[in-house]
Amino acid sequence: MAKPKADDNLVAQNKKARHDYFVEETFEAGMVLQGTEIKSMRAGRMNLKESFARIRDGEVYLHNAHIAEYEQGNRFNHEPTRARKLLLKKKEISQLIGQTQQQGYSLVPLKVYIKNGFAKVLLGVAKGKKNYDKRETLRRQDAKREVDRAMKERFNG
Repeated sequence: MAKPKADDNLVAQNKKARHDYFVEETFEAGMVLQGTEIKSMRAGRMNLKESFARIRDGEVYLHNAHIAEYEQGNRFNHEPTRARKLLLKKKEISQLIGQTQQQGYSLVPLKVYIKNGFAKVLLGVAKGKKNYDKRETLRRQDAKREVDRAMKERFNG
């Protein structure tokens, strides 16, 4: 019997991105990687904190994403925080250029996963939150948590 394939094996997630930004639209992009990078990613040794995407010369690059060096790698091991090219269609890149040129918008990597054997990154077109927006979001989450807790106690107790 054939083993069912998992659609997306999550490698890394940027939880702080949803806290710091309003994500308005997402794009799925492929990543250009070296051999030791994909091996290290499959071992789950990747971190998206402080990473960002930037458009340069009509191409999209992922900066500051940390992929740890592969343990069994030799002298040809990769640089952990090098800029990695992202693969998008030309139409999507021109759409991203238009959206990120607006004041306050940026490209933020939300998560990295492996889909059908290929490394993919989910990019979000995001607008930065102000401090009062962050506090409001936390207040809303706390209120929802309290309501859920009360409902659980009422039905189970």
